[in-house]
Amino acid sequence: MSEPRDVKIKRLAMRSMRRGIKEMDLILSSFADAHLADLSDADLATYDAMIEESDHDLYQWVCGGSEIPKQYASLMERISAGAKGIVRPGLR
Repeated sequence: MSEPRDVKIKRLAMRSMRRGIKEMDLILSSFADAHLADLSDADLATYDAMIEESDHDLYQWVCGGSEIPKQYASLMERISAGAKGIVRPGLR
């Protein structure tokens, strides 16, 4: 049985703010609040897979400290754009 879109968005929003490190709580919950409802179903599926990655990996991708996997690059660029001032002023 497929998860209804509204339920998926609520689950992803909750998962975005309950992370392992505070910086990722702030970055992902801010992105989720502003953009989850507008994402395509394909992008929601990608976001769902991406947030299962380690917070430390996610943070490195946001900061530009390591290469972003190809499947997450487009979303991570959008997330990084909204993370200015949270990670370090002036990054990306």
